[in-house]
Amino acid sequence: MVTGGSGLVGTAIKKYVQEDGNTAPQETWVFLSSKEGDLRNRQDTEKIFEKYQPTHVIHLAAKVGGLFANMAQKVEFFRENILINDNVMECCRIYKVQKLVSFLSTCIFPDKTTYPIDETMLHDGPPHPSNEGYAYAKRLIDTMNRAYAEEYQCNFTSIIPTNIYGPDDNFSIEKGHVIPGLIHKCYLAKKDNTPFTIWGSGTPLRQFVYSRDLAELTVWVMREYHDPTPITLSVDEADEVSIKDVALAVAKAMKFEGEVVFDTSKSDGQFKKTAANMKLRKYRPDYKFTTMEDGIQKSVDWFLENYETARK
Repeated sequence: MVTGGSGLVGTAIKKYVQEDGNTAPQETWVFLSSKEGDLRNRQDTEKIFEKYQPTHVIHLAAKVGGLFANMAQKVEFFRENILINDNVMECCRIYKVQKLVSFLSTCIFPDKTTYPIDETMLHDGPPHPSNEGYAYAKRLIDTMNRAYAEEYQCNFTSIIPTNIYGPDDNFSIEKGHVIPGLIHKCYLAKKDNTPFTIWGSGTPLRQFVYSRDLAELTVWVMREYHDPTPITLSVDEADEVSIKDVALAVAKAMKFEGEVVFDTSKSDGQFKKTAANMKLRKYRPDYKFTTMEDGIQKSVDWFLENYETARK
């Protein structure tokens, strides 16, 4: 059972297991959307567990938002995520779920840290003040995974992905993440014959993981990785790219031939947040990630094919 099953990662998992034929024998997959019930509400959550009786849960549902929403609503981001996570985790214990895999985020790591960051550094200092409500609620998933394992022998773990992108994303220029936002912006620049303007200098570095790769690795974690401590699912440190490289790859995939402008009056945000994936590489040394060029081309193609219905 996948909570938050209609989002970017949920739809990627659905395509991976259902359309690409990666469902194992005896597996039946259920993808929840918010229509099934409100996971902030304990009764709703119990009804869902009662209805589906899941043996395995991938927990993606969360209250999420961009920088400004996080700054303006710290109380709501903390409380709502705490309620969702507590309801899901406690129902997993009560209904004897064999495995729970929850999603964390790299933005919950300490603000003042050394790079590359790895799973052991999660609680080494406070998160960035801008999203501390969200970050502390998410960090407590890791704390409780270990507590449930110790006290109730539950097999609960968590995943830390880096920046995710791919089909079915939210392509909003104002509220979307960097790659889908740039794809939409480039589309409009090409259509209107105007410059493709990128906010900031283009120098910050990021690791991007294509949603289908993340889906495949998440299913692997559910089936094969049995340890309460988190695992970072990310491309290698060598595959970190600048926002400028991403913007140029988007322009190439979109066949945009106009002017590309970097608006340095806009802030850059953090210069880098490099994450180490040594733990993943210990288990999956030969796993090949989709290259950024391929992933961006697939995302652009999907956006163009689904322009009318895409979230934007």
